[in-house]
Amino acid sequence: MKPFFIAIAKNLTLLIVPDSDAHADGHPVLTYTYSIYRRGKSTVAKLNQPDKLLQANKKNNPDYLGYIAFEQPGKVFSYVADGENELSPDEVLDVIEEINHFRDTPQLWTI
Repeated sequence: MKPFFIAIAKNLTLLIVPDSDAHADGHPVLTYTYSIYRRGKSTVAKLNQPDKLLQANKKNNPDYLGYIAFEQPGKVFSYVADGENELSPDEVLDVIEEINHFRDTPQLWTI
């Protein structure tokens, strides 16, 4: 699954970066943790190198909004706002809904 953008509010576009890119027998495997970034210049500049986003000190990136962990997909989620900024509870629900849509629609994340 590759990084993807979602728009959850009138003026809020987010970059969602799966925190792993594992493959089993050549088939993509869904990750359970997704880093969330506000669409900003520094983040978009690193989009072609998502590993740099993951390796960089996220807490120093003003676009970093934390991460969502899918502990039981469709049932149990946790949001950790460990950056300078955070999402509102309503925004978190919107992000979870959008990620679930991508997770449930393989055509959106397979080549």
